[in-house]
Amino acid sequence: MIEVKHITKTYGSKKNAFVALDDVNIEIADGASLAILGKSGSGKSTLMHAISGLDKPERGEVLIDGEDILCLKTRAIDRFRAEKIGFIFQSFFVEGGETCYDNVSLSLETAGVPRARRKRRIESALKAVDLTDKTRVRAKHLSGGQKQRLAIARAIAGEPAILFADEPTGNLDSVTSAMIEDLLFEYQKQHGATLIIVTHDEDLAKRCERIVRIKDGRVESDSAIEDAIRIAQGKTVASRAHRHAATVTIAAAAPLPEPKKPRRQTKQSRTTKAIKKEAKK
Repeated sequence: MIEVKHITKTYGSKKNAFVALDDVNIEIADGASLAILGKSGSGKSTLMHAISGLDKPERGEVLIDGEDILCLKTRAIDRFRAEKIGFIFQSFFVEGGETCYDNVSLSLETAGVPRARRKRRIESALKAVDLTDKTRVRAKHLSGGQKQRLAIARAIAGEPAILFADEPTGNLDSVTSAMIEDLLFEYQKQHGATLIIVTHDEDLAKRCERIVRIKDGRVESDSAIEDAIRIAQGKTVASRAHRHAATVTIAAAAPLPEPKKPRRQTKQSRTTKAIKKEAKK
């Protein structure tokens, strides 16, 4: 569980302060896919940096499994990110002079994975992104799509529980973008990881289970809250309909009153009427 509480981040001096995040609150369940959607300058990337501990806000908490990572010292937060978080950025972030194999190896070394266990993970990660045939090719010779696939291999080789992707398809064509998206969601599905995608792309955001829209450093809307309201309203309507149906059923089931039988006149009553009739004459 990731709990973001009252995160506030500003840039610049007090007189000319720019509020990048203004009292942001979000809860993200383990294994969920979340899109942080917004235009350029909305604060979405700043929010990702705060959640992942890449940047420290002036105020607020980021609890991951109950621990406030913003309170960790530099070495501790670095170790935490290396062990539990994977990053994918729009700029590909690969070492051009190194081979694909060595690029992935460097990420595992940073994460503290023992050398004996690296080979299997490197081969598995490169296979997952379909770069097995590029194992000994230097990254600078790869196409843009291949570099992003290599960046994903670096990010997933350590099998992180949380995967952040900041505009992962921003510089790619539609066909390559679809491939990159599939790789991200496939990893999330297979490993039960939490996937957080920062994007301005509505179509990519719609592939996630939940969309949080950011505008001017604030949460403009949250599909999880909207869904909860719709479900609650639906239950209310259904409950009213059920009560109405039950009332109609009870009314329909109630026995109808028996019709009144005509009163039989006794011999005495007929005689009395005859006497009264004669008296009127």
